[in-house]
Amino acid sequence: MMKRYDPQKAPDPEAWLSLDEATRINLIMDYHSAAEKDTPGDHLHAVVHTVIENQIALGDEYPVKSTIERLMDEGLDRHDAIHAVGSVLAKYLWKVGKKELTEDFSDDYFEEVRQLTAQKWLDEFE
Repeated sequence: MMKRYDPQKAPDPEAWLSLDEATRINLIMDYHSAAEKDTPGDHLHAVVHTVIENQIALGDEYPVKSTIERLMDEGLDRHDAIHAVGSVLAKYLWKVGKKELTEDFSDDYFEEVRQLTAQKWLDEFE
């Protein structure tokens, strides 16, 4: 069983997916609490991290793993690559929360993930 999470190192997919969702979220929250100052939205941040790690662990089922690898080849470290893809997910979740999206957005989300580049993310969030 995993006892620690480090976003710079990919967790073993089988071990990661064997954990329940609350444990995954708590591992990510523990990492961020130890590594960074607490900020508003820590739980939501950890939830988005968890979703991205889950999608990576599912391998080629989704384009997230290959996008993370490409973003790292473009110069981002793994943690920043997770944040980059997480920023795309967060945008869609925001739209759902505002009721701007009421249907399945997965095709649009995954297409935007495929199109994401390190430079696009840096330009938007730097």
